[in-house]
Amino acid sequence: MAKSSGESRDPRVVRTRRDVIRASAASLLEEGWEATTHAEVARRAGYSKATVYAHWPTSVDLMRDAIACICEDATHPPPGGDLREDLHDALSALALTLSEGRYDRLMAGVIERAGHDEGARDLRDRLYGTATTGVRRVLAAHLRPGDVEPCLAMLVGAILVRATYEGEAVTSAFITDIIDRALGRTALEEG
Repeated sequence: MAKSSGESRDPRVVRTRRDVIRASAASLLEEGWEATTHAEVARRAGYSKATVYAHWPTSVDLMRDAIACICEDATHPPPGGDLREDLHDALSALALTLSEGRYDRLMAGVIERAGHDEGARDLRDRLYGTATTGVRRVLAAHLRPGDVEPCLAMLVGAILVRATYEGEAVTSAFITDIIDRALGRTALEEG
């Protein structure tokens, strides 16, 4: 939702927006999309429902800012220069996020709505982009451009399946194995 120039300068409004966005992000990660209602966010943030609705008229508006907050808080291990080690670090960070059980609930809510809601499709794309930033950055530094996306899909897909669909631990040995398999199918750039 666009903010007027006066709204962005009023410290009360800035504080209200910050509090509500943090409360909505926490609810979204802890309880999922269905439980993150205007009423629940208002309760968590300590504001009235009318205040929340005034700034975020729809649940997609509220989720957009909550997901933006979640994405802004995402961190990725810095690359060290070694392809396999950097991939291992980035995939381990993704696996840890998934093992906490919060990201899959978040994605499930977004994916469920993405089929019929353009706003939810945008949120899905933003979450995927944020979750894969570290892996994508490592691959782009070492692979031919045409190999980045297929390799990203293989690596991230394997982690997602193991952690969310199979409910299994993503071990260091598993990560090493999928890296070896994915890189065995790509042509590394020289130099």
